[in-house]
Amino acid sequence: MDIRQLRYFSAIVRTGSFTHAAEELGITQPSLSQQIRTLEKQIGNPLFERLGRSVRLTPHGEALRQPAADILQQVAEAKSSLDQLQEGVRGKLRVGVIPTIMPYLIAPRVGAFSSRFPEVDLQFTEDTTPHLVEQLQSGDIDLAVSGLPVRNPDIVCSEVTREPLFLAVAEKHPLAREESIDLHDLQNERLLLLKEGHCLRDDVLRTCARGKAELHSVFETDQLASIFQFVRSGFGLTVVPAMTASHSAGCKLIPLRGNNFRRIGYLRARRHIVSRPMREFAAWLRTLVPRATAKDAAALCRIR
Repeated sequence: MDIRQLRYFSAIVRTGSFTHAAEELGITQPSLSQQIRTLEKQIGNPLFERLGRSVRLTPHGEALRQPAADILQQVAEAKSSLDQLQEGVRGKLRVGVIPTIMPYLIAPRVGAFSSRFPEVDLQFTEDTTPHLVEQLQSGDIDLAVSGLPVRNPDIVCSEVTREPLFLAVAEKHPLAREESIDLHDLQNERLLLLKEGHCLRDDVLRTCARGKAELHSVFETDQLASIFQFVRSGFGLTVVPAMTASHSAGCKLIPLRGNNFRRIGYLRARRHIVSRPMREFAAWLRTLVPRATAKDAAALCRIR
């Protein structure tokens, strides 16, 4: 077996299907299937049970799962050690970002980093925090930008900022006249949420529970843009971070009373050597998100 086969095997384990693994790897599904068949032939036993569009590990697949992850992590560490010997800031840097940060913070500004460090081969992937953690552990990415906390002994977390949260309502909603709001005052409102796996969902539910708001979830999605559309139409409301203000046309973002925020930071595998591109990206990230107060964020929302 070779490293490529193990990487393909681990991608199928992580995504739960050949189709999604092929999309993530950037190869065709027939090519992926051929490599897995070759690996299974070398082992002498099947690694997956095909269950329609999903797969399940066989006992031999389960036996290979952790050793394959360990090998891929060791390969990533070896490459990182070699990269450290190069002069200057250069080399490949693979960064994963969650969907509630990528389009609002990273994508609009990353050109500045690339201009400053043109010899860094910067590559991005967008996914939820649990999947990004798995990719850090397998060595498929070097850094992840995510909400915090992430409790995993293999992962090192560094907080960058604490971002105020706002109540998002339609511009014609009765609450839109309020300058600020206490979540406890919300009764029997329809709540719009991201699906399980999104850390912003956890932040929203935690904030609502702490504020003792009586809300009823009526819609869940993977797309924050869809939630804004529902809010804009007056169908329901939600809680969003300040950085989404530029995408909230037709909605009113109302500051929440009390200390309500989400924590943002970057993650890396504990065993992964910190390369120069990693250090520079982390430093650049900190320049994007100064520790704004809720008052500052509210002013920013009004300007936008």
